Amino acid sequence: MQLDLRRSLILGCLLCCCLWAGVTQAALPVSLQEALSKAQLPQDSVAIVVQPLNGEPPLISHNQAKAMNPASVMKLVTTYAALEALTPAYRWKTEVYRNGPVRQGVLEGDLIIKGYGDPSLNNAELWRLLQQVQQQGIKHIKGKLLLDASVYVPELSQRPILDDEPWRAYNVNPYALLVNGAHSSFRFGVVKEGSKPLVNITPEFELPQIKLVNTVQVSKGPCADWRSNLRYGVVATADGATVTFSGSLPEQCDERYLELSVFSQQQYAVYTLKKLWAQLGGRLDGQVQAAVLPASASLVTTWWSAPLDAVVRDINKWSNNVMTRQLLLTIGMEAGYAPVDESHSALALKQVLHKQGLSFAELVLENGSGLSRNERISAEHLAQLLVTAYQRPVMPVLMASLPMLGLDGTLKNRLPDPASQGMAYLKTGSLEGVSSIAGYVQDTQGKRYAVVMLVNHAQAAASRTIQDGLIKAVIEGR
Repeated sequence: MQLDLRRSLILGCLLCCCLWAGVTQAALPVSLQEALSKAQLPQDSVAIVVQPLNGEPPLISHNQAKAMNPASVMKLVTTYAALEALTPAYRWKTEVYRNGPVRQGVLEGDLIIKGYGDPSLNNAELWRLLQQVQQQGIKHIKGKLLLDASVYVPELSQRPILDDEPWRAYNVNPYALLVNGAHSSFRFGVVKEGSKPLVNITPEFELPQIKLVNTVQVSKGPCADWRSNLRYGVVATADGATVTFSGSLPEQCDERYLELSVFSQQQYAVYTLKKLWAQLGGRLDGQVQAAVLPASASLVTTWWSAPLDAVVRDINKWSNNVMTRQLLLTIGMEAGYAPVDESHSALALKQVLHKQGLSFAELVLENGSGLSRNERISAEHLAQLLVTAYQRPVMPVLMASLPMLGLDGTLKNRLPDPASQGMAYLKTGSLEGVSSIAGYVQDTQGKRYAVVMLVNHAQAAASRTIQDGLIKAVIEGR
């Protein structure tokens, strides 16, 4: 059926192109209408635009002006606007200050770390930052270690979670001194102890505040649906959290990972700082707590993040929500809002788009990541953004940040046949009731298209095969 769909889509797309006569909507191919019907997806729940990048009329333009929830495809809007507003060379800073004199390695006062929303600060980089502090002569802090996250409004860290999944890493809220995305990654693997296979679970970065309970059993069968029978629970304790894993893991699984956020963003930063400072041989007499940088403090050192062009790759390849949310906030922060929140950042982002001739009346931005039931954009305007971005100097960075069809990121297992591999750079999106895909597709003759497909329906997940058929048709259609 999929092969027939591909062939019909090719003919349908060519017919749409040939019949174009200046109208605003190119008809939906009959084969695509039939595929949607078989998947029980009403045509009004789907928006599709296939737009040649050379200025020719669209091959398909269906429900193009309808405002729809794009899920993580909204990351295209945020990352493109950030590249325009900040430049690909932009770097975030994390500053360290002292409030007191240093004598023979002893700081007679407090050490203050001030964050500016670096979305990519990880444990290894924080270790290097603390090493820089020690290289400045500070080994023993007699006062407190203070964390300043005041560039964000305080309520950002308390935004409601989606889909009643408070412990999943994708629900982490922004925090101006975010470390490692505030998530703990657990590695699962089947090992043999004697003749009996067992499930081994190890945290990638072990924190002593996490107590791990493992009752997972080994089951028979392939690893394809390994998550379906694996369960977890998190219980907060006075000195940390207990994480319990139960259920089963198929014996054919190699290493698998599950990322959870078992602590608040501030707690995770505190626990990580304490561990790393001790590993470096440092001593801390006081507590770690939130504070605002005192005016009398002196700068000790500054850590600079990776450039934005590297950060947008991490965002789009793996659809990282909290990194995108902090990127949106950075647009607002650099536009002069202090402390910054999402509403002002959304205004700043729209101003960036407006400068490029992109004015989208239906655009609704809640956090810029697509992790939202409220965000909206039309397929027509997503395609317009992709066409505009393709003509801009930031195009190579944006395109390179997108998953490559059949090769990496969230598209590694989509259309992996040799004829399709690497022929498209696309961002995917999925929420309950939402499935979307958008980006750039090249056909076998070297012609490129902006392709957008948004589906908002209870059966949206059933559209994945149709998305793949559409992409394949565009690849083979010229």
